[in-house]
Amino acid sequence: MRDSTRHALERAAELTGNNRLVEAMATAEPVILAADEYESAEIRQWLIDHTDGFTREA
Repeated sequence: MRDSTRHALERAAELTGNNRLVEAMATAEPVILAADEYESAEIRQWLIDHTDGFTREA
């Protein structure tokens, strides 16, 4: 996965943890939509592996 994609996902997790879901979606959605099938699989796995980052409060 590209570094820019990973950074966007990490930032989205941080924003979600801070109850800023709209901003989190605005950050993550463009990179998710732009991903090819291989990067999409990596994103899917990253999201599974980092579920706690989206569900915990910061």
